[in-house]
Amino acid sequence: MLSGPAGVGKSSIVAYLREHHPDIWHSVSVTTRPRRPGEVEAVDRYFVDSETFARMVRDGELLEHAHYADNWYGTPRAAVEERLAAGTPVLLEIEVQGARQIRAQSPEARLVFLAPPSWEELERRLRGRGTEPEDVVRRRLDTARIELAAEDEFDEVIVNTSVAEAAERLVELMRAG
Repeated sequence: MLSGPAGVGKSSIVAYLREHHPDIWHSVSVTTRPRRPGEVEAVDRYFVDSETFARMVRDGELLEHAHYADNWYGTPRAAVEERLAAGTPVLLEIEVQGARQIRAQSPEARLVFLAPPSWEELERRLRGRGTEPEDVVRRRLDTARIELAAEDEFDEVIVNTSVAEAAERLVELMRAG
């Protein structure tokens, strides 16, 4: 399970793993957030409306869910459970709130926190996306400060100075069991 603040590079790590380690299955999250340019349904995220998301929560279809930056995010339960039962390495890319839910449900899960090399770099990355208005960026930065303080709740911390190095370190941790 990989978590960390917005802008730290979680999506970049996942893209690297898809290319270099296709045996690791990445769970595709469900979100109520609007699709960003270039995002593909069922590859990057499942994009749903609030009513659909609420139904999924009510019906127990999500392993975890979190409200973040005015949107909901969650992990579909069935696909994860199927892959785990088949012995496939599974990676969840989730928010800190969701990581806490996973820890409560599955204490044996390995929680990895992806940290930025510096606060300035995190801010540069978030603003550099150019995909969100300034008020959203500010809220994400405010939340990032809180999330960075949660780093010691995780089993491992990887500082993302290089996507390839961080991704390979994550693979090592996953393979170590």
